[in-house]
Amino acid sequence: MHPSLPGSLPEALPGSLPGLPAEPLPEPFRTRTPRLRTARRPAHLVGDTPVLWVDEPFAPPGRGFHAKLEGANPGGIKDRPALHMVREARRRGDLAPGAPVIESSSGTLGLGLALAGLTYGHPVTVVTDPGMEPAMARLLTARGARVVQVAAPHPEGGWQEARRACVAELLARTPGAYCPDQYRNPDNVASYRPLAAELIAQLGRVDVLVTAVGTGGHSAGVSAALRGILPRLTLIGVDSVGSAIFGQPAGPRLMRGLGSSIHPDNVAYAAFSEVHWVAPAEAVWACRQLARRHYASGGWSVGAVALVAGWAARTYPAGTRIAAVFPDGPHRYLHTVYDDGWCREHGLLGRTPPPEPDDITEPDASVVTRWTRCGRVRDPLARDLTKAGAR
Repeated sequence: MHPSLPGSLPEALPGSLPGLPAEPLPEPFRTRTPRLRTARRPAHLVGDTPVLWVDEPFAPPGRGFHAKLEGANPGGIKDRPALHMVREARRRGDLAPGAPVIESSSGTLGLGLALAGLTYGHPVTVVTDPGMEPAMARLLTARGARVVQVAAPHPEGGWQEARRACVAELLARTPGAYCPDQYRNPDNVASYRPLAAELIAQLGRVDVLVTAVGTGGHSAGVSAALRGILPRLTLIGVDSVGSAIFGQPAGPRLMRGLGSSIHPDNVAYAAFSEVHWVAPAEAVWACRQLARRHYASGGWSVGAVALVAGWAARTYPAGTRIAAVFPDGPHRYLHTVYDDGWCREHGLLGRTPPPEPDDITEPDASVVTRWTRCGRVRDPLARDLTKAGAR
């Protein structure tokens, strides 16, 4: 563990699993100490994820990037904030022992909350929408979560706002229930300090960090912790076409896991040097190239991040150390990204991305429909989020 990136002391686990005594939950960033041969609890498997070197076909040999494979966590990258947000809510007294946890999710945070519910003894309800893959809904149910699906999008905020409204309704009629509110909870951001510590331990330094942006949690948390050691770090954000986060108009989005139809408070706009928007066909191409050439892939966010990280590897000077965060693995996307029939139906096959993105001078200069970058990043709502970031 890097001395500049201390972690909080974990709370003792309840003795919720038969035959196992309560014991502290180790923070997942003790990267210089080998894991125990047998994990005593599923939460002990979170963190210490591997890094894979990726070059061709995204960049020439020797000019690739380091991919942090968060899909190696039991449920993906959001196991980290789910455990941390629940633990901190319990510590503050916002979440009573055994009280319900209710949250909106397109899938990956839901898996993390199911893990947190098992770890700390809380029933979990995940509010989602028809875009969630049936396999993901079944997996959430199998892992103990209750899944509630909204029927129609909000007229202004789309599916995400409809899910949030449903969460508010469930909270109002469920005494003692707690919502982590991943879009506005600073504990979401804080939970990613361990990931930054792991990158330092694994790579020594990071010059350029490439991350997808959805709730804004891991881009803000990892970059802030790294900049405490590496103040010249460059942060590149990756968004989806049709996402409103960086000033584009909200529109239909085929890709899940990145982008948003709302403007999350956790997005650290001032931290970004530039933003790229990626279209679904471009992400599908990248996902399939990763799987075929590197035997490691994931979903929409992974494909979009790989495309942009490859561009950075080709564009920045030789020797620049580029790290890209891959948030999940491929399994939940077997019937979408990796299904030829589904991709053909949506016009996503046979469309190799161009070697360079389009450029716009302002994030709202035009509506983007394909891979596009902008070197100016600002909060489209002109909010002062410094206090939230400080927390």
